[in-house]
Amino acid sequence: MTDAPATAEARPADAAPTGSAGEVFRAFLKLGLTAFGGPVAHLGYFRDELVVRRRWLDERGYADLVALCQFLPGPASSQVGFSLGVLRGGGLLGGLAAWTAFTLPSALLLLAFAYGAGTLTGPVAAGAIHGLKLVAVAVVAQAVWGMARTLAPDRPRAGIAVAALFVTAFAAGSVGQLGAIALGAVAGLRLCRAPAQRPEVPRAVPVSRRAGAAALVAAALLLVAPHLLAGPHAQALALFEAFYRAGALVFGGGHVVLPLLQAEVVAPGWVGPGAFLAGYGAAQAVPGPLFTVAAYLGAVAGPPPHGIAGAAIALVAIFLPGLLLVYGMLPYWDAVRTRPLAQAALRGTNAAVVGLLGAALYDPVWTGAVGNPRDLAVAVLAFVLLTVGRVPPWCVVALTALGGVALALV
Repeated sequence: MTDAPATAEARPADAAPTGSAGEVFRAFLKLGLTAFGGPVAHLGYFRDELVVRRRWLDERGYADLVALCQFLPGPASSQVGFSLGVLRGGGLLGGLAAWTAFTLPSALLLLAFAYGAGTLTGPVAAGAIHGLKLVAVAVVAQAVWGMARTLAPDRPRAGIAVAALFVTAFAAGSVGQLGAIALGAVAGLRLCRAPAQRPEVPRAVPVSRRAGAAALVAAALLLVAPHLLAGPHAQALALFEAFYRAGALVFGGGHVVLPLLQAEVVAPGWVGPGAFLAGYGAAQAVPGPLFTVAAYLGAVAGPPPHGIAGAAIALVAIFLPGLLLVYGMLPYWDAVRTRPLAQAALRGTNAAVVGLLGAALYDPVWTGAVGNPRDLAVAVLAFVLLTVGRVPPWCVVALTALGGVALALV
């Protein structure tokens, strides 16, 4: 699905050259092993590692990707990671390398949990999980602060960011998120027509429009095709259909997918309520995307295929629609973003993304982690280590997990 690139213009002079799929895999494997805290925290990790440190993309390009993925159904952070892999790795192979490396660690851990290889009980385990929630506070706060300085540096864009925060605060869920981004785009058309700091140069997207259109058609066909097929593998198709439908119909990803999954696997009796909640709890303790809970659910599902085969079917099915949609939209996104009016709208949506992250910093990140002054102290220490001390994120994750254990034992 990689024909000629959608744009032939030269890359900006300050842009990082295209890398390899191997480089992408190594970078995202590190993130897959250390990125705790859910989708909003993942966006912070991606920014710190790939935008700030490795300079694969600039702040505006990264925010554009985030805004695009927020508009599309599917796991937003995984879609952003997949897109970064496509851009850096030169096409679909780079995107698959990013997705595999970021997803595989947590999927394997949850598969092991399904087989009873690990449990999350006792004060030490609970303390470590709590510490991982606290480091997410620091990571998201760092992302909000850094992106606000770059993407909302003036009064109009700061006002858009604040308005987006209010929208998401009073209209929770995907409706509020989409409404905030749409508001940002409309406000940007009116308030953000000032010329960019440097001319916008079309980025060479290694996806042709023909390949993008094929991906969009495939995403639509796969939503209905399994339902029309029957035969000896009917249950495997039903399992694929259930998880594909959940991945295709959820906006924002993360915790939003859980009610859909419950309806798909608990209601028909494939997974019991207790086992479902156990998998949800285990998913909080592993790095990487929460969508990998599908590996656990596919492994413990009652009718065969289950085990490793069920885990593989469920895992691929839940991610596939989101990846097909973002792959299909990438060539059109690049063409649109270089137009003057689109640039103004994107400035507004980028500022709105800052507001979205700010709202998420409070709920669910802050509310789910900080419960007393000791929690606050650990979160602030992690923030200082990241921003002032420039300590690597994986090291801060380890130290904060140990801090959570210490708090649990005191």
